[in-house]
Formats: sequence, structure tokens, C-alpha cells
Amino acid sequence: MDYKMQLTDEQLALLNGSKGETMAKVMKTLVMYGDAFGAEKMVPVTSEKGHLVTSFGLKVMKPVYDLMDQLIAGGALSGQKFSVDPKPLDPNVPKGLLDNIVFTKLMYSMQDNYDAQLNKLGLIDKNSYTCTCYMDEVGNKPNKGDILSWAESSAVVYANSVLGAKCNRNSGIIELFGSIIGYVPYFGLLTDEGRKATWIIEVNTTKKPEAQVLGSAIGMKVMEDVPYVKGMNKWLGTELTDDVCAYLKDFGAATASNGAVGLYHIADLTPEAKEAGEDIIAEGAKVYVIDDAELERVKNNYPVMWKDKNAAPELCFVGCPHLSLAQLNEWTDNVVAGLKKNGLKKVSVPTVFTAAPGVKEAFEKTAKAKELADTGVVLSYICPLMYMNNPLCKKKNVITNSNKLRTYTTSRYYTSDEILDIITKEVK
Repeated sequence: MDYKMQLTDEQLALLNGSKGETMAKVMKTLVMYGDAFGAEKMVPVTSEKGHLVTSFGLKVMKPVYDLMDQLIAGGALSGQKFSVDPKPLDPNVPKGLLDNIVFTKLMYSMQDNYDAQLNKLGLIDKNSYTCTCYMDEVGNKPNKGDILSWAESSAVVYANSVLGAKCNRNSGIIELFGSIIGYVPYFGLLTDEGRKATWIIEVNTTKKPEAQVLGSAIGMKVMEDVPYVKGMNKWLGTELTDDVCAYLKDFGAATASNGAVGLYHIADLTPEAKEAGEDIIAEGAKVYVIDDAELERVKNNYPVMWKDKNAAPELCFVGCPHLSLAQLNEWTDNVVAGLKKNGLKKVSVPTVFTAAPGVKEAFEKTAKAKELADTGVVLSYICPLMYMNNPLCKKKNVITNSNKLRTYTTSRYYTSDEILDIITKEVK
């Protein structure tokens, strides 16, 4: 094949079939991918583990299952053990008989078979289904400087920004190919130049911005560019505590879903911003000022997709991306306090909190697990987005504090405080 990249002898041998025809096809795909983005070379994937975004066994994804069978038969297994995005189904999540038939018989009928394929390819274990694979309870947290082959947008932006790892916003399957071969094309966010900020964001708010709305505003403004955010010190401080990391997780997911951000820098906080200061800002960077009025404008412009905008909510999702253990504890305390204040024992809207299986298991070992269960809130490991992406759920009046879920589904966005108020009061 014709290609432009400079390949090492080992890479060239893979391309020419030294490890079989299947591995050669995988290598060819990565070379074509790199050429499309102007990569000059390929570099080794240095993270201990990989991550795969395609977790759902949709019946219509036959080409994916055929590909997986070819990889397994050809011995092209992942060179890394990997985690994978959340499952779409959980019997504990509220749904009617018709929903259950649609989910299990029509939409996700291939889930069990696909799970078996993932295990053969290199899935870490049964607890590895989550979009927040970097949580301590999951065990797939890259080191600073690691080169990754991931695609999950919220995980990529977190790894790049908060952990200081290096990863492009790859597409699904391409990420797996990088883990199989052990190399990825060198371009974009893997390069020093590609990690420089081309936007300066000046946050001038009178209170701590809602992470989801701030991320949304920045994502829609800068799109795929790299922002350098100033003015957050007084709200977040200068250390990456658990609470700060949870904030940045949700902030980053909004920048990645409402735009296409793969990396952001927070002045005096995130690793590269701390090390390089404003030297990490590219010459000629544009400026975007965010104040209270701008955040309110952004939030007020979110479309409401409900047929009846005044209808009562039927379902609430909190945890897209998956909640951290600290967030689960905080939400439990807040829901219990809210119900007590309003004289209720159970939440007034069927509510689902989602977290990684490992985080869920850790939480369930604490006394707070019973407190949360007593409120009527369901704790699940599913992907709310996959749950919502079907004709039946599109018609439901679902509320969420996730800008990612709001963007990709018909769910309606409310801030965390607004969600808490809604679910702990009588529905009128």
C-alpha cells in the first residue's frame, strides 16, 4: 500500500504480515487513519490498559460482531487488557413491559454474545463497564505522559486534562486497533503543539459556576480547540482533590459533548497548566469572557424536546458520566435532607443514580447505601444515554443534570440544585 508515514522496521513488518493477515489489516487501517490526519509517524501506546467505547449489543451492529470474530479467529487480541463503556440494561432500572420487550428482544438482543466476544478480546473483568474507567475503584487510571488509544469522549478529555495523559479523540474500533497493535498515529493532542491552548477563557462569575453549564458554554464556543481557563482558583483552589476532580469530570464531559474538546487547561490547577503557566497558550489565542449573564443565556437556550413542556417528569437520571464515590455520598446526604425538609420519605420522581460497578460495590458496603435505597433512588451501572436512545424513551419526560445526556437525547436539563428540589418535593 502507498503511505506517507515513516514506519519503523517492526511497524513495516506488521503491515507486511509478519504476525498474520488479520494483524496486517489492523495495521493498514491505523496507517490509513494516520495518513488522513497528516501524522508523520506512529508512537507506542504506553498506558497499562485500554478502553473501548462500544459496549452495547445492538442487533443492527452485525458488522461489528463479524469484525470481532475475525479479530479473535486471527489472533489479533488486544495487547492491553481494557475496560469498556457502561452496559445499556439493568433489570433494576424502571421500565414497563413494552420497554423490556423492546430492549431485550429487539434492540440489545446481542448483548450476551457481544459480552462474550469482549471477554475473549481482553476485557479486564465484569466490573470494567463504565465511562469513568479512571476511577480508583475501577483500576484503569493512566499515568501522566502515558499515550492512550481511547475514544470515549468524557474519558479522553479527563485523561488529557486532569491526568496529563495523551490521547486523541479517536473513533470507536480505531481505539481497539491501537491497543491490538500497540501503536497510534502521532498527531493532534499527542504533540506538544497540538496541546497548546488557542482560546483563553476568562471566568468572571459571582458564584461557583455549575460545571455542566460552564463546560457547555466553553464547548459550544471553542468546539474542538484547546481552552485555557482563568478565574477558577477562587472556586476550585489549586489542588486536584476528589471534589475538584468530580467537578472537572462533569465539566469536561460537557465541553466534549456540547463541543468536541479533547483537552482543556485550568490555570494553576491542571498538570500542564501548573507546569507551563501561560506559556502553554498559543500565539494569537482568542478570548471568551464568561459571566453570570452568559451562563444564564447558555442555559436558557437549551431546547426542551418534550411534547408538553409543562408535563411532570416521569424519570430522573443523575450520573452521566458515572458518579464518583464522593458524589454518591454527597447526593445521598442531599436527598435524605431534602426529603426530611419537605416531609417526604421517598423521592417523588423515579430516580436513577449511575456509577461504575466498582464504585457501586464500594458504596454498597457503606451505611449510606441503605439510606439511599430507603429514599427510593435506584443505584445502577447502566449508561443512561443508551437507555434513552430508543423510540419509547424518546417520548418520556426525563430530567437530568447531565449536559451530555441532554445533548444526545430528549431529556431535559436542570442544574443539580434544581434536580434535588424537583425529586424531593411533591409533584404538582
